[in-house]
Amino acid sequence: MRSMLWNHRVRPSGDRDRIVVVGGGFAGVRVVNELARLPVDITLIDRTNHHLFQPLLYQVATGELSEGQIAPALRGMFRGDAGVRVIMGEVDGLDLEHRTVHAFCAGADDTLTLPYDTLVIAAGSVDSYFGHDDWAEWALSMKTLDDAQRIRSRILGAFELAELEQPGPKRDAQLTFAIVGAGPTGVELSGQLSVLCHRILRDEYRSIDPSQARIVLLDAVDEVLPSYHPALQRRAHRDLDDLGVDVRPRHSVVGVDETGLDVDGPDGRSRIEAGTIVWSAGVRAPALADELARTAGIARGKSGRIPVAEDLTLAGHPEVFVIGDMADVEGVPGVSPAAIQEGVHAAKVIAARLQGHSHPGPFRYLDKGSLAVIGRQRAVADIPGLRLAGLPAFLLWALVHLYYLVGWGNRIGTITRWMWSLFARNRREQVISMTSLTSDAESKLRLRRVVDRS
Repeated sequence: MRSMLWNHRVRPSGDRDRIVVVGGGFAGVRVVNELARLPVDITLIDRTNHHLFQPLLYQVATGELSEGQIAPALRGMFRGDAGVRVIMGEVDGLDLEHRTVHAFCAGADDTLTLPYDTLVIAAGSVDSYFGHDDWAEWALSMKTLDDAQRIRSRILGAFELAELEQPGPKRDAQLTFAIVGAGPTGVELSGQLSVLCHRILRDEYRSIDPSQARIVLLDAVDEVLPSYHPALQRRAHRDLDDLGVDVRPRHSVVGVDETGLDVDGPDGRSRIEAGTIVWSAGVRAPALADELARTAGIARGKSGRIPVAEDLTLAGHPEVFVIGDMADVEGVPGVSPAAIQEGVHAAKVIAARLQGHSHPGPFRYLDKGSLAVIGRQRAVADIPGLRLAGLPAFLLWALVHLYYLVGWGNRIGTITRWMWSLFARNRREQVISMTSLTSDAESKLRLRRVVDRS
């Protein structure tokens, strides 16, 4: 039955199969890499023109790395693959019956229609505010380069605004950073933010002491890094304490507004006045998953993800693959190594079909472990059969992330930045503008008066 479904449309002799890949993240890029040498025409479409190495996004947000070091241009990645076409656009419609993808491209007069023989959907995920999407106005997400730049402006801008503020509650709130979500992203951002406050910015201001900034990391879970071994959770918690981070497990956010957030904890409800709030508490499937589920007539799985068959195909549509964070695969976490493995497997299935080879079998996820860096030479590594902490885990974390970065130039540049940050107390990525300092209209007006007087 599967082969009949797959072959029910006969292509003219000599025509190349058309493969459309939606999403230029880990899963989508791996599919293109694996299939680029075959005699096929591949169209890769993404909302941006770059491939984002999300595990290091927090280092852009804290000024450790530049945007280009973790976000190579997609066109540059595939410049040598004549059969690969890259399009910057957003998919806004799917026609599974006629096998077409409809996309909106900025500046184009009409919707772009892309026919396909094989469709791979790897559109990633978006932040989940658990039914409170209005919180997104005040709690900054960290999923894209734009998000990281916005967070960096807000963090550095907080110190600029505090420098102008008189001592008191307003200054204290401006120098309070609340990070919601104690998974790897929240833990790593908290650690880097502490290094920024205590080491990098320590002597750069005259009216304030950046090391007195307050960093609050909170989550409803029982301990930080909930998917890690308990011993590593305790070690990470202790390292964060040593770095001055106020760690608050078992604290649930119940309200977010312009000046802070309300939380429920073991001792009841409390208020945290914070000028900067970063959200890293959960993810869900993007809006494209709604469109796909509606078109295919299927129910979505957990967090809005799309259930798939054992070979990562869509039920009733073996020509459609759903991989990465959008796919609901039992026992597979939404992490980059899983997305890469799914991309490789989908490419193997597609190549086997095109070349008439036997099916490679069901997808099997190989858990290679988890890594999280907390601060300078502070990290934890939870690997099957091996648990590390401190410097050995830090070195392993660095090697793994360098391996997965795209391009030797980015690898060399990144390790150079890391080595420099170990010995120097400055970071080059600290450029912000007046308009990016804050969304607070009163603070902007105050800054405007300062500029006018000068």
